[in-house]
Amino acid sequence: MRVGMHPIDEGLVRRLIAEQFPQWAELAVKRWPSGGTVNAMYRLGDHMVVRLPLVRGGANDVSREREWLPRLAPFLPTRIPEVLGAGEPTREYPWPWSVYRWLPGGHPVEGALGASGQLAQDLAAFVAALCGVTLPAGPMAHRGEPVASLDAQTRAAIEELRAIPQEGIDCAAVTAVWEETLRAPGWNGQPVWVHADLMPGNLLVDNGRLVSVIDFGCAGVGDPACDLFPAWNLLSADGRDIFREALVVDDATWTRGRGRTLSQALIALPYYRRTNPAMAHNARYVIQAVIDGN
Repeated sequence: MRVGMHPIDEGLVRRLIAEQFPQWAELAVKRWPSGGTVNAMYRLGDHMVVRLPLVRGGANDVSREREWLPRLAPFLPTRIPEVLGAGEPTREYPWPWSVYRWLPGGHPVEGALGASGQLAQDLAAFVAALCGVTLPAGPMAHRGEPVASLDAQTRAAIEELRAIPQEGIDCAAVTAVWEETLRAPGWNGQPVWVHADLMPGNLLVDNGRLVSVIDFGCAGVGDPACDLFPAWNLLSADGRDIFREALVVDDATWTRGRGRTLSQALIALPYYRRTNPAMAHNARYVIQAVIDGN
C-alpha cells in the first residue's frame, strides 16, 4: 500500500453518491478490480463508473480530466472518458472525484496482440491524432520533462535491481541503453499533446482493435517520445515495427521513447515487485523487450 492512501470502500462510495447525486442513489455499487495505484474504481449501475483518487496527488488529475477531456475528444479517433458527474470533497473523503460513462472493452496483454498489426496501427493513429491537436495553453505533461531529468532516479533504480539478483536483470545492458538515451538529441520542436501514460491498463480493446483510451491524468504537452511507450510495454517486435512505421518516428525520438519506457520500468520493478503483480510483470516485459531489441 502506498503511503497516504485514503481508505475507500463500497459503503463510502454509496454515501458519496447518495449525498451528491441522489438520482443515482439506487444503482448498484461494486468495486472494479484494477492494477492502478492512483485511483480506485467502482461500477455504478450498468453504464457508469466512479473514479476516486487514492492519494492526494491524484486530485490534480481529476481537475485536469474535467477541463481537458471534453476539449480533446472531438479530435481523437478513439473513445475517451466522459465525465458525467463532478464529485466534491466531503468530511469523509478529502478530494474531488468523478463519475464517468462506462467504456466497454478489456485490457490488452503484453505481447499477445502486437503481431496482429491492427492494434499497432490503431495505437499509432491515436498517438498521431493527439500529437496533432492544437488546443492552446495545455498543461505540461507528467513525464514531459527532458530525458536527462530522469537520470538520477533511473541510475538509482538500476543499482536497486543489481542488489536483487533473483530478478535476473542484465544491469550492464540496461545501463548501456540508458546512456545511449542520454546521448540522443532532445526534442527541439514545440511541445505537443501527449497522453503520457499509455500503459496496457489504460487501453481498452475488443477483438484486437483499440476501442478506448482512459486515464488522462498525466496528459498535457511535452516531448512526443512520451507516447511511444506501447512499443515496448505492450507490442511484440513485429507490432513495434508496424507502430513505428505508421508514426514515421525519427531515430532520436525513438531512442528517447525507448529510454523513457525503460526508465519507468526500472523504477517501477523494485517499487512494485512485492505489492503490485501487474505493474511488476509489465516492468519485466519492458526491460526484456528493450534488451532483446537493443
